[in-house]
Amino acid sequence: MKITLASVFVNDQDKALAFYTDVLGFVKKNDVPLGEHKWLTVVSPQAPDGVELVLEPSDHPAVGPFKQALVADGIPFTSFAVEDVAAEYERLSGLGVRFTQPPTDMGPVTTAVFDDTCGNLIQIASMG
Repeated sequence: MKITLASVFVNDQDKALAFYTDVLGFVKKNDVPLGEHKWLTVVSPQAPDGVELVLEPSDHPAVGPFKQALVADGIPFTSFAVEDVAAEYERLSGLGVRFTQPPTDMGPVTTAVFDDTCGNLIQIASMG
């Protein structure tokens, strides 16, 4: 058994695609129309055949309150690994990304948290 898909709920799939590709650097893998929405996935350019991140529409009535509660409590929805949190913080800040937590050492890991512009807080993390 292995993980092939992970999802993040987004309030606008096109806006999310632009952010996750143009700003974060992921690559679009699937863009399949499905009525009002689409099956939309991105992957890491370092692992194009690896885990796909589904940019999932957040239309279900439970999603809005769930996302709002996480953001209100400062809890990231998911985490992405990076080589160097401080360098990625500088790169993304330069692109206008709003961080809610700057790089913070937490023992063996350094983390930072940013707003993905689509209703989620996302953590980046590196070991060491």
